[in-house]
Amino acid sequence: MAEIVLNVEVREKTGTGGARETRRAGMVPGVLYGGAKDPVAIAVRSNEFRKALHTGKLLGHLVTLKYGAETQPVIAKAIDMHPVTDEPWHFDLYRVDEHQQIKIEVPVHFSNHEASPGLKRGGTLGVILHTVTVACHADSIPEELVIDLTGLEIGDAIRVSDLKFPAKVEAAMEGDVVVASVTMSRAGTTDSEAEGGEG
Repeated sequence: MAEIVLNVEVREKTGTGGARETRRAGMVPGVLYGGAKDPVAIAVRSNEFRKALHTGKLLGHLVTLKYGAETQPVIAKAIDMHPVTDEPWHFDLYRVDEHQQIKIEVPVHFSNHEASPGLKRGGTLGVILHTVTVACHADSIPEELVIDLTGLEIGDAIRVSDLKFPAKVEAAMEGDVVVASVTMSRAGTTDSEAEGGEG
């Protein structure tokens, strides 16, 4: 995985006015926080930040923050986008140690839809959680969790305890929480309700 390096500058002015001034200068304002140190107002050049964002490896991944000759591992916790222009508007970075145990949300994806008898018979995959919170070292954050739908029938549910995690990664939420389920399609339910209503 290509390492992302963010070259940051420390912002002298904070607050709304300071953020506006930062954006006018072609930079994205942000805040570095966490650890035993105080929060620091920082900024990254807009084109560099957009480039890092478009890799898909910025949010929720270990990133190297560079300030002059200093470097530090951080995790991008939040990125706000402008509602109209969809440009990066503000970001939060969190200080970590590479081998520190952290809790973080990881996206969930599904595979082998065609191998699920329930879906083949017209069932619907109802996704309840699009992310699952895991505990792992900061340098071992999985890109995603892939759930195999092979063999699932209508009425089957996939719980957190059913998920397969990579080495050194474990769930940081209750095992009986439902991630997704295969249910009767809404059309089928509506038809049966309609039939019942007519009788």
